Amino acid sequence: MAHTFRERFLSQVSRRPGAPALVWHGEVTTYGDLYELADKARARLEWSNLEPGEPIGLLAKKSPQAVALVLGAILSGRRFLLPSPALANSALTSLFAQAGCKAVFAPEGEPEFTPDPSASVAALEVSDLDGVQFMLTTSGSTGLPKIVPLPQQGIDRFIEWAGAEFDIRPGRTVLNYAPLNFDLCLLDVWTTLALGGQVVLVDPDYAANGRHLLDMLVRHEVNIIQAVPMFFGLLLDIVQPAVDRLESVDRVMFTGDAIPDRTLAELPRLFPKASLHNIYGCTETNDSFIHHLGTDATPPVSIGTPLPGVQTLLLTDAGTVLDGPGTGELYVSTPFQAAGYLDRTRHTDKFVPHPTGADDRPWFRSGDLVRRAEDGRVYLIGRSDFQVKVRGVAINTAEVEHVLLEHPAVLEAAVVAVPDPIAGRKLVCAVQRAADSTLNSLTLRQHCARRLPQAAIPSVMRIVDKPLPKTSTGKVDRNAFGTSK
Repeated sequence: MAHTFRERFLSQVSRRPGAPALVWHGEVTTYGDLYELADKARARLEWSNLEPGEPIGLLAKKSPQAVALVLGAILSGRRFLLPSPALANSALTSLFAQAGCKAVFAPEGEPEFTPDPSASVAALEVSDLDGVQFMLTTSGSTGLPKIVPLPQQGIDRFIEWAGAEFDIRPGRTVLNYAPLNFDLCLLDVWTTLALGGQVVLVDPDYAANGRHLLDMLVRHEVNIIQAVPMFFGLLLDIVQPAVDRLESVDRVMFTGDAIPDRTLAELPRLFPKASLHNIYGCTETNDSFIHHLGTDATPPVSIGTPLPGVQTLLLTDAGTVLDGPGTGELYVSTPFQAAGYLDRTRHTDKFVPHPTGADDRPWFRSGDLVRRAEDGRVYLIGRSDFQVKVRGVAINTAEVEHVLLEHPAVLEAAVVAVPDPIAGRKLVCAVQRAADSTLNSLTLRQHCARRLPQAAIPSVMRIVDKPLPKTSTGKVDRNAFGTSK
């Protein structure tokens, strides 16, 4: 019986070569076609005079050829770094050097980017790289992205869980919205190909076009959607949920960010036959929590309960492990997680032992502040690095954002703390108001005053009519208006 991704994929090719594997701009690539493309990529890698075991870099903007290039690396048994092709050349130089890549490949022809052999390699360690092929990166929202080597055993365990959890199998169609370098593709693309489903690839050039997205869902009768909340917001901007009903969809998963209440409220009407799921996780650990909403889409939305095999703990400000309900920083240990960052100097207390030494399990310190309810469900409160002090008052900017989003005319909101010569720090917010809204800073300030202490009311309120700038992951880019957080 096939257990590894490679074995599972080859089994699909052998048993069902004519079955659809990928859909790209309406064109179907079968499993047999995809294998032929992947085998050509494998041969290309093996003809490149690389040393045995030497890692390679892949610059792969999403396409069937890009998927085949990754598969070619997997078929050749070679470890590869798959960063965002949108990164600056300076960042790519550092990342490929850190990973020890002397060659970088693109889907067709040689990439314009060439590694710099003189670049310094920072603390490269290979002791934990046995069984690693995928090396992804973090988002890099606070600097150079960190390289995360994912153990193949962890990926195989994830495929087994995700396939059973979301009924991914032959005859099922899964939408892939995320760029190919995102960890979300472990479900959308790689789990689907391992288990014989059909992947409908969204071209990143059309990822912000709600009408294009709706057309893909309808035309290809998509069954399973996993996407960041922005995706669902784009759909709702152009559909009428009371009229437009996507009845082929039976699984909807949102992940990566908090979903706005108004978006959540419309999902059951837009997807009347779908079960709704909130998934929590990160690149370092893969998925850790899941919340099954069913048709009960009422806020606040829990991140749910741990996946099978996932261990969690909450650490209070006093450094004690919290048993039962309460609030603390979330630590997780999953069957899917990396052993650490490739550059051990960048662990920054992220990959840690049990905080009280109670076991020898490897733990990941998430940096997320959460509340555990009496029923065991966990609710995300904010980030420990979003905790700031304004005039001596401790404030979590995520909580301020939530209050702003409670105003019916606010579609998006982001809050940052910036230096202030008098107060030390002050809060600045940016909000997108609804079309035809008369919302102004005075009414928004009054709204905040009814729910927040004085120190938590943003000193500067920027109200705009266009969507706030986004990062490559679809989250609001807080760097765009005054801070690195």
